[in-house]
Amino acid sequence: MAEHQTFERRGAMTPAEQEARKVFRAVETEKAMTDYEKAQNAFHENRERLKAERLAREAKAAAHSSEKGR
Repeated sequence: MAEHQTFERRGAMTPAEQEARKVFRAVETEKAMTDYEKAQNAFHENRERLKAERLAREAKAAAHSSEKGR
């Protein structure tokens, strides 16, 4: 049976490998930051929506309680 074996070379990388690694790392870092920014934007938008809903409920409750107090 023939099995596929992969051997990783230990030691110094060639200049081409170094350049490829640098480019891939930059892309991965950019993607990670993009994902982080998307998550942060979603969090802030949701927080603002919930805040607006809470303020609307509080305003309605305040208006309703002032009508009962008359």
